[in-house]
Amino acid sequence: MDNNYFMSEVAVLKQVIQDASRIREYTDEEIEELIAQKIKERILWAKENDSQLYQYYLNLSFKDKNSLKFTVLESVEGLGILGKIITDPDITEVMINGYDTIFVEKAGKLMKLQEHFQDNDDLVRIVQKFVNAMDRTIDASNPIVDARLEDGSRVNVVFPPVALDGATVTIRRFSKNPMTIEKLLEYKSITPEVADFLQKVVSSRHNVFVAGGTGSGKTTFLNALSNFIQPWERVITIEDSAELQIKNIPNLVRMETKKANSKEATEITIRDLIKASLRMRPDRIIVGEVRGEEALDMLQAMNTGHDGSLSTGHANSPEGMLSRLETMVLTGSADLPLEAIRMQIASAVDYIIHLSRLRDFSRKCMEITEVVGYENGKIILNPIYKFEEDSNTTLKKVSGSLKRTKNKIINQDKFVLAGIYDYLEEENVGE
Repeated sequence: MDNNYFMSEVAVLKQVIQDASRIREYTDEEIEELIAQKIKERILWAKENDSQLYQYYLNLSFKDKNSLKFTVLESVEGLGILGKIITDPDITEVMINGYDTIFVEKAGKLMKLQEHFQDNDDLVRIVQKFVNAMDRTIDASNPIVDARLEDGSRVNVVFPPVALDGATVTIRRFSKNPMTIEKLLEYKSITPEVADFLQKVVSSRHNVFVAGGTGSGKTTFLNALSNFIQPWERVITIEDSAELQIKNIPNLVRMETKKANSKEATEITIRDLIKASLRMRPDRIIVGEVRGEEALDMLQAMNTGHDGSLSTGHANSPEGMLSRLETMVLTGSADLPLEAIRMQIASAVDYIIHLSRLRDFSRKCMEITEVVGYENGKIILNPIYKFEEDSNTTLKKVSGSLKRTKNKIINQDKFVLAGIYDYLEEENVGE
């Protein structure tokens, strides 16, 4: 399908439809019928006046014709190309960088679309309509909006003058079916042995941080870990934008931050919600992502009887996660001694799970590390599993799995309290 013809025909048909009398009185079905009729008229006109355009229409497949109808319909009364994109279930990420540059992620691979908006005015009109539907406003005086779609997709929009090349839209979409450990096994992100270990870690109420870079699958992995929480526990989830899909917990309280806007001056932060959650008698607190001064509140919660808490954070290694936690605590409590912060982290966090997006775009669990304690000014880490590439790996395809290290698990109190004695007499651990 010739994209230049496609876009020009969308523009022509859109104008013809909008010029139709009483268009605002039409139902959706009547508009669809009108579009189909105008396409037929356009083909007849091309047959007499434009042989190349007529040949283009003759070469259109049934699917291409439906795509043309849908795009015109969305341009007239919907979200144009954006509407077409967000209805594609295979697209997991959308990146719009100005009216003529659209990238999407499918099956873990990023690709540039040939389609684009007609011009900058078309992009601005559609994005404003999109944002208004989420009960937000965006313009030059309020150029940044973070929001969430009904299906849980996370949306970020940036307008000029902040965005120099035109409106920028980023949409992170999530599967309607929550991630499970079984799916992680199917994708070979973890092994059955690791799945069994993680089940014991979560069920025995260890405090866990899932660390990784952008797009490494932290929230997805956290969803899978939540499968191991016992159904009788009271769980509080706290997020900037609600993304977690926890299904097996009846006693579940979901909370989301609220940013101040022109209508409401009050801002509710993650820190506010963590403090509120402590008064709700939680068995576990799950924070979607710790990224600022709320880290201290999260650590204090972990240290004051709220074992089994889970969270994620941006970091490129377990050591990097510890360093990030230190920095985040200092942003809100600069007067705290570094030694006190490290001791707080060492006593609060039990395990760090490190995820990564590899060179072949696959997402893997790279390391599971025990946080042993604090000694001589340093937090001591004890790697339990590490990812090792095997002989089948290539520059284009990563092959390998998590392997048990030779390190014995040091802190076993929580396992024992949960009736798990598997690791008390470990010998010849690993290969």
